[in-house]
Amino acid sequence: MDDITLHPLLVFGSTLGVLWVCAWVGAAQIRRRGALKESAREDFGLILAATLTLLGLIIGFTFSMAISRYDLRKTYEEGEANAIGTEYLRTDFLPPADAHLARHLLEQYTALRIEFYVNHSHEERALIDAQTAEAQAALWSAIKAPASAQPTPLMGLVASGMNDVINSQGYSQAAAWNRIPKAAWILLILISAFCNLMVGYGARDLPARSVLLVVLPAVISVSLFLIADIDSPRGGIIRVAPQNLRSLAQSFK
Repeated sequence: MDDITLHPLLVFGSTLGVLWVCAWVGAAQIRRRGALKESAREDFGLILAATLTLLGLIIGFTFSMAISRYDLRKTYEEGEANAIGTEYLRTDFLPPADAHLARHLLEQYTALRIEFYVNHSHEERALIDAQTAEAQAALWSAIKAPASAQPTPLMGLVASGMNDVINSQGYSQAAAWNRIPKAAWILLILISAFCNLMVGYGARDLPARSVLLVVLPAVISVSLFLIADIDSPRGGIIRVAPQNLRSLAQSFK
């Protein structure tokens, strides 16, 4: 089963429900035990403000973590396009037949890398990963024989460029796996639940203001949705578009 944080809409719905229940549980304690005494309300308000401030800081730090990972994925997509484009030019140093084969394989490989970014089906992603591994093996074989036959500095450039092409895919895959740790999510949700319990417990005139108990859960749920969306490589609305790879594929034509 996929990680729930890979599905931002599911994160939004589940956290909204859980946090709303927490707020109502806190409010139920008022009806059962009585409202806070005025002498204790000032201290309670101070603690609640500090707890909400801590929650805001943690949400901000987590959002910053998600943004940095998103930017890293964009950087590696650009790096892949640059590596493939550079190697495409270096194939001019190969014999004509080998150069033609290498360019054809690079064009096919670029199409596979575009599919890696735009395809969101779990089964098709597994197939794309397998095809990518096969394409990398074919690319290396295409330059291995001529580079071995003529071990010149120019052939060294061709081999080095192909190595960069293969390495850049590994960096992109690692960036897709590098997501916000589950421990950070658990801490964030626990503090959010505790804040909603306190807000519900400190509510006054509950029947008249019951709608206010939905405000904080909704705001926090939207924030968590945005974090999960940016942090998810493929499951969210905000995704890395392979614009550099698409531009490169167009240049091949």
